[in-house]
Amino acid sequence: MVAAGDVKVVDDWPEPRCGPDEVVVAVAGVGLCGSDLAVVAGERPVPSLPWVLGHEAFGVILAVGGQVSGREVGQRVVIEPNFPCLACEQCAAGTTAGCPRRRSAGISAPGLLAERVAVPAAFAWPVPDTWPDEDVVCVEPLTVALGVVRSAEVRPGQRCLVVGAGAQGLLVSLAVLQAGAVPFVTDPHPGRVQLAERLGARTDPDKDLDWRFPAVIETSGAPEAFESALDRTAAGGCLVVVGQSARPARVPTFTLVQRRLTVRGLLIYDHPGGFTQTLSVMRQGQLRPGRVLVARFGLGEAPRAFAEATDIAGKSWITLARPEAEEARR
Repeated sequence: MVAAGDVKVVDDWPEPRCGPDEVVVAVAGVGLCGSDLAVVAGERPVPSLPWVLGHEAFGVILAVGGQVSGREVGQRVVIEPNFPCLACEQCAAGTTAGCPRRRSAGISAPGLLAERVAVPAAFAWPVPDTWPDEDVVCVEPLTVALGVVRSAEVRPGQRCLVVGAGAQGLLVSLAVLQAGAVPFVTDPHPGRVQLAERLGARTDPDKDLDWRFPAVIETSGAPEAFESALDRTAAGGCLVVVGQSARPARVPTFTLVQRRLTVRGLLIYDHPGGFTQTLSVMRQGQLRPGRVLVARFGLGEAPRAFAEATDIAGKSWITLARPEAEEARR
């Protein structure tokens, strides 16, 4: 990104250096996320320009630092893009998502949408060669989705309302199904709702407030959607908020108190538990998160990918040529 709203593909970026605790990865694919689009739109400032975007990446290890063990050249890995300090009070307590010194690729640290990137080795997670690329590129946002569903305390057989059927809302719906519950979705975009239904979700059956849910998950970030989500949460229920907005939303304390509601904000996941749990679920082979992908772009089409992502009903991703990666795997 050379300026807000202006994304270009350049070929003069410096080569990454592999530190003693790092690996260099030949990137094979990068998913696009709402936070990436907020950066491009200028809604989330970045440390400097030009800026490398992207944080949902996977690829193959090309080089391994001298102090690294358990990682090898040629390994296929998915990158956990949030790097906590692992030394502060929050990290010591295991809540690394709250680390005040956490660096996030593409947001506060250089992004992963490049042919080669250097990342801390502990945050490059080996994955089987047999997993489809489409599933692997969705591991990071799926980790968020699975954590959201756990935070909402969704139980088998329970109804759960997912407000917003963008890419994250679709993955949350899959995570609700994985938990044995029943996802209902609401979104003003008909195409998104139709895709959610094809993935196994149900359409929100009734806008009347008498139809409420014991678990509600808000993914859109629109303050109006948060207000609606609060109204749709049943007495004693839990509302988990994933979407973010700088605009304030109205929260009637009467509703909170009288209905005994729990409202939780959830940002990301903790290291290493989040990815450990997600990869364990993926090994069962039933979730197949890559089903949310509907638009694929080559690296040279990256500017168009970012420009069109908001209007696409489903998730977009960018693939990169991999001659170095294939050579490393041989």
